[in-house]
Amino acid sequence: MFFLGVFFICLMDAYSQALLTGKIIDSETKTPIANATIKNTQNNNIVISNNLGEFELKEAGNYQFSKTSYQTKNEHLNSGYTIIQLEINPSNLNEVIVNASHIPQNLQRANTTIDIITSKDIERGNTTNVLDILNRVPSVFMQSGALNTNKISIRGIGSRNLYGTSKIRAYFQDIPLTSGNGETTIEDFELGSISRLEIIKGAGSSIYGAGLGGTIHLIPQSAYLNQTTAQSDVSFGSFGLMKSVFNVNHGSKKHSFRVIHSNTHSDGYRDNNNYDRQTLTINTNHFLSDKDDITLLGSYVDLKGFIPSSINENDYLNNPKKAAFTWAQAKGYGDSKRAILGLSWNHQYNSNTKQVTSIFTSFKDAYEPRPFDILTENMAAIGIRSHVLGTFKKLNWTLGGELFKDTYKSRNYENLYQDFPAGTGSVEGDKFSDFKEKRTYYNLFFETNYSLSEKTTLSVGLNFNKTSYDLLDKFTTNESPDLSGTYSFKGMVSPKYGISHVFNDNINVYSNVSHGFSPPSTEETLLPDGLINTSIKPETGWNFEVGTRSAFINNRLQFNIALYRLDVRNLLVARRTGDDQFIGVNAGRTMHNGLETVLKYQWIRSEAISLNHYLSYTLNDFKFEEFIDDGNNFSGNKLTGVPSEVLNTGIDFDTKLGVYISINYQYVGRIPITDSNTLFTNSYNLTNIKLGYKHQINKNLKWNAYFGLDNIFDTHYASQILINATGFGGAAPRYYYPGNPVNYYTGINISYMF
Repeated sequence: MFFLGVFFICLMDAYSQALLTGKIIDSETKTPIANATIKNTQNNNIVISNNLGEFELKEAGNYQFSKTSYQTKNEHLNSGYTIIQLEINPSNLNEVIVNASHIPQNLQRANTTIDIITSKDIERGNTTNVLDILNRVPSVFMQSGALNTNKISIRGIGSRNLYGTSKIRAYFQDIPLTSGNGETTIEDFELGSISRLEIIKGAGSSIYGAGLGGTIHLIPQSAYLNQTTAQSDVSFGSFGLMKSVFNVNHGSKKHSFRVIHSNTHSDGYRDNNNYDRQTLTINTNHFLSDKDDITLLGSYVDLKGFIPSSINENDYLNNPKKAAFTWAQAKGYGDSKRAILGLSWNHQYNSNTKQVTSIFTSFKDAYEPRPFDILTENMAAIGIRSHVLGTFKKLNWTLGGELFKDTYKSRNYENLYQDFPAGTGSVEGDKFSDFKEKRTYYNLFFETNYSLSEKTTLSVGLNFNKTSYDLLDKFTTNESPDLSGTYSFKGMVSPKYGISHVFNDNINVYSNVSHGFSPPSTEETLLPDGLINTSIKPETGWNFEVGTRSAFINNRLQFNIALYRLDVRNLLVARRTGDDQFIGVNAGRTMHNGLETVLKYQWIRSEAISLNHYLSYTLNDFKFEEFIDDGNNFSGNKLTGVPSEVLNTGIDFDTKLGVYISINYQYVGRIPITDSNTLFTNSYNLTNIKLGYKHQINKNLKWNAYFGLDNIFDTHYASQILINATGFGGAAPRYYYPGNPVNYYTGINISYMF
């Protein structure tokens, strides 16, 4: 009995010493938040979370959870195991945990240039087009000819792609958005489903493989624990814009579920410009234990958008609403359905080792009538990405791999619209091509962060990539020979070296040298006769950069600056072979020298009023170092398709009463349209404004009404250009996609917490 009594007393003592346990995590990335402060608001006792975000409390009560760069959260805790999700504070991001290298670390200590777009940034303007959001980020430049016609470049990489985005990687959480062909589409996602974006600029291939320009990480709105909310946003605006978003979240102590549905319609500013899109996004989190959690993520997009295409200079100046004649006659459009689905498992083996594994699949069905043909596409993909993270004394490391396989089927049919009365639109004729393509790549990667001292961190990374295409020609006749073939690129090894040093709490300096590459797409590997060009090579490049992140005056002033040089070899050039038809050739070398600056200052910071100012500036000095194309020597000319400089500045004004105003001004410098540099766009200025009123009706119900004007001074500008356009049949070349004139949007957001 004596021993039983001693055992009972010890058991009660242990229970009283650790009545409550839990973990603090980033609400979106699910990464643990170390050194967070847990304060008992009744007796002011303080506990600090460990390096896994874990904590133990001795008594129930009201607790305040806080961490620099995160919003403070208050919770009442009784007993058991609790997971606390903290949301980032947009006004101070230095301590935010980023996963650029899969090794969680404070942004302040990162040795790569990383920009975070927060939910506050997303809400600053209209939430229909990601254009303005991305263009506020230094060295990121998005061109938009229509809601379904876009192109993104980072540090000049991707600017020479004629249609769409290439040579840039993108992920939706851990699910690749980049196809096996190297093409990326992010603009179809509902912005209301995105919590934040992390943009890693430069050749960060030690982790992400084939992406010479960088990587865009879309982090979806998380499903929050311990709350049930419903939110509705309805808006309308110029050019027949009508949009609705419905967002529902339900969470218990360890399980949560979020579903977001959106419906967007626009008649468009130009002729043949109608746009309809429906999206559905699902995100569920399941914390199975203190060591295991599972996330299920899915997205579905149903989109039909008509295509006005580019127009010549005369129409651009005098009749910008006009669609290209052939596209208007054919009533060209793109109709697609696409979906992605991923399942991620996080397992904490011990305090020093963790594994993250994601399996994913995606599909796409598309039908695109164009003046020169009708294209049908079917794509199905499957893959897995897994990595192990470890800590050994002063060394943090990650080791992993990614395998991706997709099957792409394309068929081309004659478009007989010219054989029918005007206004009929596209009419499908005989099939004249039928291809099935299997595309495969895998990445093996390794990266380490080693703390040379408390202030200095050294990083070394290595990536190995293998990419191959297998093309099957299913349409062969006597006049059309079999074009089947296989092309496998040599394995590509890409190292990265980086260092960061924290001088004090205010100043951090970093530098890195990294290698990257981008393989050609299948279309670029095909010769004019359809045969595979086995001599074409991937674009490769070395990125050299140095930068600093600084914060002064109690974090009210933040100043970041980066200088870089990106040396690109085996430049891939799209050479025109017909109307809107091209092949790829390796034609030279480009040098990308640039400067990036971000400045943020909080002029007023009080409970009643806040006034914040931001400024970002990009200076581009991009040139063809060596470039001879089809006998023409363009060496020394400016790189086509990139502005000389971009400036963004603006203010955000918020009041406790609920009134808020956001004003943004953007200046875009001249853009070379032709490789010969004989034609440039004009520089232009755009000013946008948004104002609104938020009101908390009671503790459960709140609403937000807003009104915005874009391009308030009605600037005439080209929102996208088609470089090196050539006119056929005596027609003038079609270089220009006119930007929208002054336009408005207005709406109301209602949120209810159950």
